[in-house]
Amino acid sequence: MPTGPYGALLDAVRGVRWPAARRVMGATLGAHPSQLRGNSSEFSEFRPYRQGDDPRRVDWRLLARSDRAYVRLTTDRATFRTSMIVDASASMAFPLPHLGKWRLARELAVGLASVAHAEADPVGLAIAGNGQTVLAPRARRSVLLEMMRALDATTPAGSTALAPFIASARASRLVVITDLLGDFDDLLAAARLRVASRSEVIVVHIVADEELDPPGDALLAVDSETPTMRRILDGELRIAYREAFTRWLDDSATALRAAGVRYVRAMTNEPAPHLVRRIAGETARRGA
Repeated sequence: MPTGPYGALLDAVRGVRWPAARRVMGATLGAHPSQLRGNSSEFSEFRPYRQGDDPRRVDWRLLARSDRAYVRLTTDRATFRTSMIVDASASMAFPLPHLGKWRLARELAVGLASVAHAEADPVGLAIAGNGQTVLAPRARRSVLLEMMRALDATTPAGSTALAPFIASARASRLVVITDLLGDFDDLLAAARLRVASRSEVIVVHIVADEELDPPGDALLAVDSETPTMRRILDGELRIAYREAFTRWLDDSATALRAAGVRYVRAMTNEPAPHLVRRIAGETARRGA
């Protein structure tokens, strides 16, 4: 594994667990409790014997004590296909020259993928930008390196819809890393459909500090994807911008959560390892 710009990140998130939010479907042995019950060693419960049950699953000691036949049910464990969908539109290059939102988006995609991959989950990547890239979820050892190379080779530009990537992703857990400055209504509709089909959808909303509180010397806000859209930042107009932006943040979060999507706001001043632990840890605390 490379020790370049991602080396410290991978070291910092090593050992982090990221359980699924609910029991998963799947027969490939993995780390997550499965909806299937079979012959694993993890005991779940007893159930009265029914005709057709495998006699080998009868608990003979319990039969001897109670004179009633019960079978032991066990919980299998399965893998959880996970895909990172990363917004690479022009607005993700803000603020220049350091590409703050894009830097954090890349690190989050790699950090979360590494945590999932460490639990034997197949991981994939979709980059939504001018140069679109789709890597189907894979469990092979080289998948993280392939993701890093694809992300490092991408420069945010243009305006690409995220909804089609959400609709077509071949995974059960989707992590959408975006600033939401695009096809929000379509994104919301696509995410709602995936949730209805029992996919786990997490939207990580990247917000730059400079968007929330523009520097004092900034007198004009320009939409990088629609340059003709401008807002003057002077006096009371600056206050109105802050209020409108904060209201938009809250409204976006409310709409996504109402659709069953897990919404996580990620400020660019929060270190990526901390965010990775926060995203994975919240799932664990919910009792997955």
